[in-house]
Amino acid sequence: MSEPTAVPIAQLQDATIGYHSGAPVLHDVSLRIDAGEAVGIIGETGSGKTTLARTLLGLTRVLSGSVTVAGRDLARLRGRALREARRAGAVQYVFQDPYAALNPTLTVGYSLARPLMNFLHVGKREAIERAASLLETVGLTPAGRYIGRLPHELSGGQRQRVVIARALAAEPRLVIADEPIASLDVSIRAEILEVLQTLVRDHGVGMLYITHDLLSAKSLANRALVLKDGEVIESGSAEQVIENPRHEYTRQLRDAIPNPFENRSAA
Repeated sequence: MSEPTAVPIAQLQDATIGYHSGAPVLHDVSLRIDAGEAVGIIGETGSGKTTLARTLLGLTRVLSGSVTVAGRDLARLRGRALREARRAGAVQYVFQDPYAALNPTLTVGYSLARPLMNFLHVGKREAIERAASLLETVGLTPAGRYIGRLPHELSGGQRQRVVIARALAAEPRLVIADEPIASLDVSIRAEILEVLQTLVRDHGVGMLYITHDLLSAKSLANRALVLKDGEVIESGSAEQVIENPRHEYTRQLRDAIPNPFENRSAA
């Protein structure tokens, strides 16, 4: 990984985050994401992972501290300025369930062309050409085989590749990948992780990778943070956090990983 850039793509500094009731969900969270870097956020359901993602999208209140994305402090933006920051396309989302993330009535080509027209204001013909290029980028080749298909004509892995391509269409600086392999067959999870690695390495985007799967975080992320009850309890390089955790909670998450050879040894 290259040295940290002067200005990070996203940074939280001592951020306390909550909802309209004012009750904090995340407490004093600090993290930094640079270009060409993936940061893994690890934790169980209810730990605050989704709230953190919503904060970077400008959808959750910053009660104190700062949250900066693409040079804008979201904690200081209100009203129209905040809405414009959301529409700028600097942050895009890869959803967990590829079966629900795509409109079943729209072709793959239209799903990719629409954000190109909305965010980059390109014409229809150019949008279709770029859509084909995006399909090639995520490994759906030749693009002509897929661009006219509807989602139900694709496998789960192919759909998730389309969802990733759609996220890239707006030329974001930060991609939030929220459990992107959780609903996929084990046989194709490695393929999707490889696509995400390529985007970070070759396209220079920053990535927030949300997961409860420590092995996938170790495979993809440069650094990792472990969340529990809204607090960062451990952080460091992904390898160090997962291979040599300091906190008991992290060790419990690691020890819960199934061992495919356990039953064979017992036999």
